[in-house]
Amino acid sequence: MTNPTTPLTHFDAQGQAHMVDVGAKPATHRVAVAGGRIEMLPATLALIESGTAKKGDVLGIARIAGIMGAKRTSDLIPLCHPLALSRVAIDFEYLHAQAGQADAVACTATVETTGPTGVEMEALTAVQVALLTIYDMCKAADRGMTITSVRLLEKHGGKSGSYVAA
Repeated sequence: MTNPTTPLTHFDAQGQAHMVDVGAKPATHRVAVAGGRIEMLPATLALIESGTAKKGDVLGIARIAGIMGAKRTSDLIPLCHPLALSRVAIDFEYLHAQAGQADAVACTATVETTGPTGVEMEALTAVQVALLTIYDMCKAADRGMTITSVRLLEKHGGKSGSYVAA
């Protein structure tokens, strides 16, 4: 958890929302990794693995959607800066049910830039959009899919240094 006494940067002294001024910050290499999963019925996971979903290559389309989501984050999150991303990588893993966990597809997004602000929001957006795309492509087979556990896994660069989730 973050320190609750740290002031929120998107509010000015009067409590008004504003975009943070990053103009004086040095450009540094920044990396963020986010992850999440979409839980589903075993038959839905089998459909994705076999590549026989009616709409086509589920994970291929979800990968492109995640990349597009990262690139468009500032269009979706009002106070997010538009960034020149140097890398967006989306990886998937099939997770077969075990120890009380449902069948699922896990998604990990790695986003990089060299600039004055981090890419955490871009990584988180990439994961959400990729998982939403899986839902969209498979909803005819399984409307009960659940997107869960979306979180920042790690970030590096910038004044605040590195963070790695426990």
